[in-house]
Amino acid sequence: MGKLWLICIASISILLPFLCNAFSPETPTDRRVLVLLDDFAIMSSHSLYFNALKSRGFDLEFKLADDPKIALQRYGQYLYDALILFCPSVERFGGSIDVAAIVNFVDSGHDLIVAADVNASDLIREVGTECGVDFDEDPSAMVIDHIGYAVSGTEGDHTLIASDDFIKSDVILGGKKIEAPILFRGIGHAVSPANSLVLKVLSASPSAYSANPKSKLSTPPPLTGSAISLVSIVQARNNARLLITGSLSMFSNRFFRSGVQKAGSQTKHEKSGNEQFLTEISKWIFHERGHLKAVNVKHHRVGETDEPALYRINDELEYAVEIYEWSGTSWEPYVANDVQLQFYMMSPYVLKTLSSDKKGLYSTSFKVPDVYGVFQFKVEHQKLGYTSLSLSKQIPVRPYRHNEYERFIPAAYPYYGAAFSMMAGFFIFSFAHLYSK
Repeated sequence: MGKLWLICIASISILLPFLCNAFSPETPTDRRVLVLLDDFAIMSSHSLYFNALKSRGFDLEFKLADDPKIALQRYGQYLYDALILFCPSVERFGGSIDVAAIVNFVDSGHDLIVAADVNASDLIREVGTECGVDFDEDPSAMVIDHIGYAVSGTEGDHTLIASDDFIKSDVILGGKKIEAPILFRGIGHAVSPANSLVLKVLSASPSAYSANPKSKLSTPPPLTGSAISLVSIVQARNNARLLITGSLSMFSNRFFRSGVQKAGSQTKHEKSGNEQFLTEISKWIFHERGHLKAVNVKHHRVGETDEPALYRINDELEYAVEIYEWSGTSWEPYVANDVQLQFYMMSPYVLKTLSSDKKGLYSTSFKVPDVYGVFQFKVEHQKLGYTSLSLSKQIPVRPYRHNEYERFIPAAYPYYGAAFSMMAGFFIFSFAHLYSK
């Protein structure tokens, strides 16, 4: 009995960290992160990035990408909240992991970071394709920029890019401006303009192109200018978040600490913007910023507090919902002026912008349309950088009953008067005719 008790205690002590740190709707920040590497040397060469994650409370588990024992789930339960692929040259994942397993991981609402490089394998390129980006098909191609290169690399082939073409979004990159350019060396990728879920976060300059730096161009390069994305993000419809880049080096200690001066600029920065850029964007990827939740959805007739089972046409009603944003440690009121409510049946009969009290409460009031049927209260809030909110609730709307109509309509008083006059005249004429006999 004593041995059994010790086994139970040991099992709980092993599982407790996972149970306490797991991703949940109430604490949506990823905590358990699997990092797959080509070589354990990356742990030291990229230690600044990993230590920054650990300092924010992330539990990183490092494994070789071809380790035969790795798995994303066990007994139908996922073991990790997020996955980082720092293994650009891996030809085949170990264990039960493959491209389909990674896609299912994302489809289940988990987050992913993919860092390719010049030696990117077909496997990693396939993962990128599944994420909605297309790396340059030429395996020897790199991003080259003879104008936007880093000055420290002038003696080279201008493959060390200094880019500062960022997406304009404080929720994705943080409120503090990134002053220094980002150092990038690697391969570029293209984003389909038809795919609204994929966004370019860091783009190449108009003078950049993708080609083999060791050979002369015989044909125009397939990727040129600002169409080349250096870093892209995806927010899936299930609010899973992904980051895809063609440079593993940009996460390295060397690029974090390097001074940088962009060609053509007189300003030399003692340190590149890589650390700030990747720290801020990782906060977004891991739901420390831009994650919304809606609670306490209420609707009722004006002057009442209870939610009715149905409404009558022309009823005056009130609708309210509380919306909060996760700050990484707590839920804070979400403040916006573009949250809208639809009262919907086949198409919106009412479209109202909700008023905010700046403390998270959004509300409005309106009159039920003079149309009966099954309506829906719908809030569809989609905003750059934020998780999408989709709220809906059906409610029937009935017509007036036979005994609920007004007996006398003020607007019809003249007609009532005319009808009364005609009736009075008819009776007077009838009585007069009767007595005349």
